[in-house]
Amino acid sequence: MSLLHSDGYVVLPTLLPEARCRRIRAELTPLLGPAGRDPFQSRHTRQVFGVLHNTRAVDELIDRPDVLALLDRLLLPNFLLSQLEVVEVRPGAAARHPRPDDEHYPLSRPRPALSVAALWTIDAGSALTVWPGSHRWPDSRLPTGPGHTLTPPVGSCTVLLGTLWHARPATPRGANPSLTVKAHYCEPWLRTREAFTLSPGRDVARQLSRRVRRMLGYSIHPPDTGLVDGMHPQRLLS
Repeated sequence: MSLLHSDGYVVLPTLLPEARCRRIRAELTPLLGPAGRDPFQSRHTRQVFGVLHNTRAVDELIDRPDVLALLDRLLLPNFLLSQLEVVEVRPGAAARHPRPDDEHYPLSRPRPALSVAALWTIDAGSALTVWPGSHRWPDSRLPTGPGHTLTPPVGSCTVLLGTLWHARPATPRGANPSLTVKAHYCEPWLRTREAFTLSPGRDVARQLSRRVRRMLGYSIHPPDTGLVDGMHPQRLLS
């Protein structure tokens, strides 16, 4: 926890056995959309959209007790799942510009992180560039140096504060495709990036753990944020 506060990130190594990562890869590969599906994706990346609607392969990752124990100390109770992504980076992918995940929230820095990301490394070769300590930078400061490149081992989870500057480095042409599962969590009083109460829908929500349901928005942030017809939204799943 001290490293997370000082550097803005921490790598939790080998939480998943390699055999489990291979099974996750096998289940997700048929769901990967064509490269360059939308303007935000290059021809060297593929993605799974509507992850929870399409597969149960990553349920265990968003509900990992060891990761959620960290989030319990960083975010308020009943924090939400803001976005769930599966991204495959292929050989020849260009570097992405540095940015913090919290950049779309219009609040001045420095400030506490409003979101936290958990990045699960499913394939060898996944890489991430971070600027340690940049979560404390003011708005006027931008990355100028090369940063520090991480290559987390297969099965690890890299936890990033939403205020940390980070980027994806370029992928060499001779590299193998690498798959990452990215779960973004946010404070319970914020609007999430994905509208999880609309999709995946109630039928899928009923298949998930009680805690994941709360993270999808079937919960209340005291005193009454999240009501449905004046009542707790959990009743919609009964």
